[in-house]
Amino acid sequence: MSTKNKLVIVGMGHVGAAVLNRSIAFQLVSEIAVIDVDKKRAYGEALDASHSTPCNYSQNIKVYSGGYEECRDAKVIVIAAGFAGRSLPPLKPGETRDRLRLAERNIKVVHDVMTSITRYTKEAVIIMISNPLDITTYYAANFFDYPLDRLIGTGTTLETLRFQRILADHYQIDGKNVNGFMLGEHGKSAFVAWSLTSISGIPIQQFDDYYQPKKLLDRDAIAEEVIRAASDIVDNKGWTNYGIAMGACRIAKAVLFNERSILPVSTTLQGEYGISNVALSLPCIVTENGVEQRFAVPLNEEELIKLKKSASTLTDTLGRHQILKGEMC
Repeated sequence: MSTKNKLVIVGMGHVGAAVLNRSIAFQLVSEIAVIDVDKKRAYGEALDASHSTPCNYSQNIKVYSGGYEECRDAKVIVIAAGFAGRSLPPLKPGETRDRLRLAERNIKVVHDVMTSITRYTKEAVIIMISNPLDITTYYAANFFDYPLDRLIGTGTTLETLRFQRILADHYQIDGKNVNGFMLGEHGKSAFVAWSLTSISGIPIQQFDDYYQPKKLLDRDAIAEEVIRAASDIVDNKGWTNYGIAMGACRIAKAVLFNERSILPVSTTLQGEYGISNVALSLPCIVTENGVEQRFAVPLNEEELIKLKKSASTLTDTLGRHQILKGEMC
């Protein structure tokens, strides 16, 4: 049986370590177990993190490393295992970064991780981070007899945070006042759902009138900056980890506190907009049981075209790697 206060993090690379530290800072749980194929690294990260907990501003959270048996009584499991973009061959001239290039390597990693987890539980809510996110989420959810609603990809949660930050900076306001979503693929085909965007109830058509920015809103430029953000970060520091760790912890909090929050997470679609058999991000109600409901929100014609483009891109990748449900060899 799962408990209400245990988190397991699989994968102690830059992202997993950031999730660990965010979880402690947020005081999400009373117990955190970390797992990695490199057991020494897992032990070192857990030991280092545990030394922060006697601080007066921290809860006395139990942090330790272990094996997959630690999943047995976990409420939430975060999967951050796998290869990152820097493990791939260098980009060719004119080629742009694309998380989908990681599919072949990380499908194998997710196979090993999910096979190990399911030996011990099918009750925990799993939050997938490993890239390419929508591919790994679909594979993990559909080929290991795991309850579909309990397997969530972080999806466009990160793109949405980046969008909120970038739009807020444009208007010099608090990013938490931006209401809106990036939807579709966690990747190059993600898009801003501008038709759903507001700032504290003020509709997009009136943003410039109310907030009087130095230059008028250029929707295409904002959307491009969001998509380019990952490359900008990688070009400068070599990897991304803090933003995605924040997104994963935000989802975990919604589960652990049964918040019924509406978040843009990745799940396997089941007919929304006529799309099935692919995982991508729509606004979803997230509860202690995972995703309770997906919303086929009212998109305009341009946004619907972009959503279907995302679905087509991901379906092509699933088929190319022979993990499209019903077509696996």
